[in-house]
Amino acid sequence: MIARATNVRAILARARRGKRAQRGTAAIEFALAFPLFFAILYGIVMYSMIFLVQQSLTSAAAEGARAALVYQNGANPASALASRAQAACTRALAVVNWLTHAPQCTQAVNTAPAGCAENTAMDCVQITLTYPWSTNPLVPPLPLMGLLAPSSLVGRATVQISPENLL
Repeated sequence: MIARATNVRAILARARRGKRAQRGTAAIEFALAFPLFFAILYGIVMYSMIFLVQQSLTSAAAEGARAALVYQNGANPASALASRAQAACTRALAVVNWLTHAPQCTQAVNTAPAGCAENTAMDCVQITLTYPWSTNPLVPPLPLMGLLAPSSLVGRATVQISPENLL
């Protein structure tokens, strides 16, 4: 019985020494795993913001293209189209005014007979919104993560207008 008690004490002593030897391993494992999990989470947030801005630019360009359908006074068809294109840019920029840096709006007006690529008999107004993501990111990139981000985001929409409906 004494031998058995000694064996139990020896086993308990070895278990205590094993626990002391294991002390701090969870902290070390956490310190090794945390940067990887943080980088993955940060990448998800950063790319979510990129997709949000991209979708907003595309939606704003479409809204601007719809604004180009509204009648504008003009002395001739060219000035009426220019007025519609300007109204389209104004509307598109108003939709994305929540961005910290205003995107650049460019308009392209193609008149008949060259017209639109799809239908040369129609006049086209194309609205393009460009946001410089590399210089104005909504979420600052981590080191080396900026290499995977696009330099600029573009939203584009085109509207066809019948030349008979301009004036």
